[in-house]
Amino acid sequence: MPLATDGRGPVAALGALASQVHPVFMLPPLAASVFGGLLATQGGSATFDPGVAAVHVASAFFALYTAHVKDGYVDFYGRDEDDHHPLTARGCRVALAGASAAFFACLAAVWALVGPVGALLTLPGWLIGFNHAPRLDMHPVSATAGYPTGIAFALLGGHYVQVRGLSATVLALAGVFLVVLSGIKVIDDTQDYDYDRTIGKRTAAVVVGPRAAYRAAYALMATGMVAVVGMAVGVDGVPPSAVAAPLAFAAVAALSRRAGPELATMLLIRGSYLFLAVLVGTVWFRPLG
Repeated sequence: MPLATDGRGPVAALGALASQVHPVFMLPPLAASVFGGLLATQGGSATFDPGVAAVHVASAFFALYTAHVKDGYVDFYGRDEDDHHPLTARGCRVALAGASAAFFACLAAVWALVGPVGALLTLPGWLIGFNHAPRLDMHPVSATAGYPTGIAFALLGGHYVQVRGLSATVLALAGVFLVVLSGIKVIDDTQDYDYDRTIGKRTAAVVVGPRAAYRAAYALMATGMVAVVGMAVGVDGVPPSAVAAPLAFAAVAALSRRAGPELATMLLIRGSYLFLAVLVGTVWFRPLG
């Protein structure tokens, strides 16, 4: 049986498998993994090991790929939510098996390189991705916080594999990412408000209504930005110049306030890229000393 719905042969199969790589959603976790590793090198306590970092980034990639394939499989073949899917049902199962096998190979490598704690911090990425649909995405808390939690663990794991430990700074930054990205996810989920109600999918927008969900989302994002400012002022490891990160994100968030859910989500996701890029730059280069 073919793997692709549009054509036969290896080229069509590879194209269908590649279609499940969604850069918009994959880049933040992968970048968070690298950022965690870079943060571990500050103060001269450790040197950045690119080989270990690559293994951890690969594990995050395969966890996300698993999530994307499973989500598409459930939405198209289980819920009849999508109009088309590039992979056949068999193709989805093959992709899930391959991505999961690759993830657990990376997990074994993390265990061998840095020990069981590093593996335990890496495993939640796959668990969240595999179980997001059709389980976690049905409850308002797990539907909102699943993806952000995966990014928080990517940050923690990327840090741990470099220094075999977790600092208060990296734990606080993981909390910031969790809060800010949860706010963005609430906005994202309002796009499917009408459909989600019909299938009993209890996102935040369905539970409290779109307007209240919007207010909660921006409150979460504002809380995260204020936290970063506080860390830049009074936490070792986060330079004062890191204040530029929440300022940059706030500018994007202000533009998104009057936009509809789709445009607002697009702007906020790109704003999160900018937020992370400025954080990485300020922590790495420390422009103000």
